[in-house]
Amino acid sequence: MSRRRSVVLAACTVLLGLGLAACGADAADPGETTQDGTRAVTIGALTISETAPLWAAVDAGVFAEHGLDVTVQPIQGGAQAMPALINGDVDLMIGQPFGALRATEQGLPVAIVAGYAESYPDGDDINAVVAGAGSDIVRPADLAGAKVAVNSLGAAGDLTIRAAVEQDGGDPAAIEFVEVAFPDAAAQLEAGNIDAAWVPEPFVSMITGAGGTKVVYPYQAVIPGLPTLVVQTTTQTVEQDPELVADVRAALADAFTWAEENDDAVRQSLVDNLEIPAEAAANLPLPRFTTAVDAATIEALADLGVQYEYFQEAPDVDAILAE
Repeated sequence: MSRRRSVVLAACTVLLGLGLAACGADAADPGETTQDGTRAVTIGALTISETAPLWAAVDAGVFAEHGLDVTVQPIQGGAQAMPALINGDVDLMIGQPFGALRATEQGLPVAIVAGYAESYPDGDDINAVVAGAGSDIVRPADLAGAKVAVNSLGAAGDLTIRAAVEQDGGDPAAIEFVEVAFPDAAAQLEAGNIDAAWVPEPFVSMITGAGGTKVVYPYQAVIPGLPTLVVQTTTQTVEQDPELVADVRAALADAFTWAEENDDAVRQSLVDNLEIPAEAAANLPLPRFTTAVDAATIEALADLGVQYEYFQEAPDVDAILAE
């Protein structure tokens, strides 16, 4: 039995015990060489506007220039993403840093290898809690007693919302959180099944464009500049294939530089891959993209998780961040 297979099986045992998902152990090793000499790499990514530079840069051949044949695998949230990473369905994953913190606390072999996107410390942010048209919910404290949707329960969304509500004088324990995929939030608001939803772009603009209200930017209110997405992989990949990790970091840095110079292509990727109307895509706010990782903000997130009893003790952020 290969070391990768044994690690996968051990990690899957943890996942099954947590009730997250079943795993398969027959996935190919990351970075296998294809017939044209490039290395096949599958990257899991949320289907939100923040991942548009990834889709666009892959299509433009930026990753191929680094010898990487990248397939982007759409994922919905942490409950789907972490099992996909651990069982080898994806080689790397672009997801919330909170997912890596929780996975590490639960004994899963996950590491953060690069930054990806950061929220804005002031001004308009790129994720928000929004209420539907005509709602009486206009400030964070109003969310106490409300039914609020997040894409993954027990993650950074509901954690920072609790903190923002308490900071505004509301009772965070009175919030009823429900899990709703980002693309379904607008319909659930319109149907009256939820009172508010935490969503990123393009859904913030879609909901407010239909008369909804921005209630709070929870990241900005609690941990300004908090990374919204980071690049994660297994500790085994970090240890056994540092060249792959280095190639992905370099390619992603070039992808962000390319994206700054090719905004039209990034906007077109929103149309092609996320099916956003061209007019909306042209004006959609995007986050700050960077491969650097702000350890201090992730440590603040870990401490917040302890404060609200998401963690018994703060995960070791230094151990999670790969060199």
